[in-house]
Amino acid sequence: MLTAARQPPPVALTIAGSDSSGGAGIQADLKSFAALGAYGMSVIVALTAQSTRGVSGIWPVPVEFVNQQLDAVIADIRIDAIKVGMLASAELADAVAVHLDQLRAANPELPIVIDPVMVATSGSRLLADDAVDALRRILPRASLITPNLPEAAALLGNPVANDLDAMAKQARQLRQLGADRVLLKGGHGGGEQSLDVLVEFDDEPVVLAAPRIATVNTHGTGCSLSSAIAALRPQRDSWSEAVGEAKNWLTGAIARADELELGSGPGPVHHFYRNW
Repeated sequence: MLTAARQPPPVALTIAGSDSSGGAGIQADLKSFAALGAYGMSVIVALTAQSTRGVSGIWPVPVEFVNQQLDAVIADIRIDAIKVGMLASAELADAVAVHLDQLRAANPELPIVIDPVMVATSGSRLLADDAVDALRRILPRASLITPNLPEAAALLGNPVANDLDAMAKQARQLRQLGADRVLLKGGHGGGEQSLDVLVEFDDEPVVLAAPRIATVNTHGTGCSLSSAIAALRPQRDSWSEAVGEAKNWLTGAIARADELELGSGPGPVHHFYRNW
C-alpha cells in the first residue's frame, strides 16, 4: 500500500530578544512555532534579565555577532517565514533591515511579520529612544506589522485609539509607513471583547473579536500572536486565515494561562494548552 510522502514542516525564523523567564521574546516565539507546527530558528539580538515582575537588565548583542548569526542560518537553511520582535537599538534595527532586504530580494513572497515591541507586559521599556525612528524605517520590509494600541500611538505620534473607528484610522495610517498589512491589536482596550483590526492593501478593515479573558497572566501575548501568524502563514491560503487562526489559538492560550502558576507578577500564556 502506497502512502503519501510527508511534507517537511515550515521553517520559521525569529529575530528578537531573549526573555530569561521564558514567557516572551525568543522563548515565546519558539514555543508558538512548535505549538503550531513549524520548526523554529532564532537570532538573538538582546539578552534581558527578566521575570514576571519586570525587566531588571538589557544587554544588546553586538551588531557584528547578530550579523554572524543571520549569515549562518541564511547560508544553510531554507526560511519559510520570519518574525521580528524586540530590536533594542537603532544600530540593531538597521542591521536587521539589511538582511531582510537581501531575503526579500531572493524571495519577494517571503512572509515577514514585524512586532514593534517597545514595552513589556510588566511595563518595562525595551526600546532605546533612538530606536523608534529606526523601527519606523524597518516597517516597509514587513508583510504584516502587529502593534498594540500604545505602540501604534507611539509610531504615529498620536493619542491612543479608544474606539474601532480610531483603530481603523490608525491602522490605515500605519500602512502609509510602508507595511503591506497592519493588525492593530486592541487587547489594551476595554469592553467584554478583545477587538483587533486587520487592514490589507486598500480593503475595508476587518474586525476580529474574541472574548476578553479575566486573567493577569498575559505575559508574552504580543510575541506569541505575531510568531503564531508567522508559523501559520506558510500553512494557510491567506493572511486573513492565518491571522484569524492565530488569534483563536492565543485566546485559548490566555484562557488556560492560570494553570501554569508561574511567578508573582503577570505570568505567561499557556502555549501548549492543546498538547499538555
